[in-house]
Amino acid sequence: MTKVAFLGLGVMGYPMAGHLKNKGGHDVTVYNRTAAKVEKWVGQYGGHGASTPKAAADGQDFVMCCVGNDNDLREVMLGPNGAFHGLKKGAVFVDHTTASAGIARELYAEAKQRGFDFIDAPVSGGQAGAENGVLTVMCGGEAEVFARAEKVIAAYARMCKLLGGAGAGQLTKMVNQICIAGLVQGLSEGIHFAKRAGLDIEAVIETISKGAAQSWQMENRYKTMAADKFDFGFAVDWMRKDLSICIDEARKNGATLPVAALVDQFYAEVQKMGGRRWDTSSLIARLDR
Repeated sequence: MTKVAFLGLGVMGYPMAGHLKNKGGHDVTVYNRTAAKVEKWVGQYGGHGASTPKAAADGQDFVMCCVGNDNDLREVMLGPNGAFHGLKKGAVFVDHTTASAGIARELYAEAKQRGFDFIDAPVSGGQAGAENGVLTVMCGGEAEVFARAEKVIAAYARMCKLLGGAGAGQLTKMVNQICIAGLVQGLSEGIHFAKRAGLDIEAVIETISKGAAQSWQMENRYKTMAADKFDFGFAVDWMRKDLSICIDEARKNGATLPVAALVDQFYAEVQKMGGRRWDTSSLIARLDR
């Protein structure tokens, strides 16, 4: 049993913290800005609740975090009651937030200065992956620290890998989102075309999914896309946040992302259609309107 805190009980963090308690068998303390979420989690899983990030982090061996963006991270880590003020020397902070590589490097340096360690570890797999404990975790940091953290992360991960130094986890998550954006747009256009051509969507996908066109998106989203149902995963608002991080980083490193930038604008159209909380497969909605 390890003493672990989890900060942020959103759609991802809530089940991830639950796996730490039930599957990992750890002594878990949770914090969330909305106290009702903390009470609900403790009622469901046991463990402990804390009223501030600092109180949650106090005395813990590991502190996990999954919040919204760079600004949320700075507040939760470095604010007046931030977790960095409560962490003991030698502890490990694991950040599962999808954020910029810059904030990862900034927090890594701050952690080192304070005598504890930091791993940036954004995740992929969505709400279902979190609930089923099969997330993919992309990590940046030091090998020795990662080796310690990996044993705790294993409670909710199917794949966990160290990709390089501080920020490498966030950069890898950007690659993930760039690839997904193009895949979903391609699948949307394919299904849209098949509809207009009068083809049997089920028969078409059954056939082409056995060849080079196959993808996770095709296997898991084509039916709901064809049925105009978009309540099955990662929200458009969050995808736009992630793509903005990708595009900003590309400006810094000189990468060219014409498709990602175009798909980002398509998602902006989906938002204007009222699809801010639709899942990312809703790109097809702007084609079918």
